Amino acid sequence: MARWDPGAEQRLKRAALELYLERGYDNVTVTDIAERAGLTRRSYFRYFPDKREVLFAGSERLPPALAEAVLSADPDAAPITAALDALARVGAQLVEYVDGAAERRAVIDASPELQERERTKTAAITEAVRDALMQRQVNSGTAELVAQLATVACTNAFRRWIEAKGDASFGSCLDAVTAELRAALAGM
Repeated sequence: MARWDPGAEQRLKRAALELYLERGYDNVTVTDIAERAGLTRRSYFRYFPDKREVLFAGSERLPPALAEAVLSADPDAAPITAALDALARVGAQLVEYVDGAAERRAVIDASPELQERERTKTAAITEAVRDALMQRQVNSGTAELVAQLATVACTNAFRRWIEAKGDASFGSCLDAVTAELRAALAGM
């Protein structure tokens, strides 16, 4: 097995996803993933700290990217507009790099442990958006509420984008969710 093999990280991600779909997350080991990818267990740990993080690699870059996008939004934009525009910009870039999104979603949905990790990722996104809104001089209560609403909208849009299987852009899915959210709030 190769020690420093080009493409090893991508092979590990693909192998993990395939195995999780075949056997279920709980029935797969790091050794199984490494062997499927044609690498050693030690090589696996050069890229990922555990078998869970192979599905979440790179997610730590999302909160800072969103915070930056919120901060660079039109200074006159309402907080919800700044947050949703930021999520639309970053989300559109993100989906270009998502491979196996529907399969990844299915694996996460089938595992309480992975669902918890997904909630942790979502909380980090919400916190980053909230903190960026507060830097834009939005009061903390409003910033928290707007960040939560925007994150929920983004999560729903991402799920719709997955379900559309390429027939809709992420932006159009977010627009649809945003319109539904606005209509629901207007009816209060």
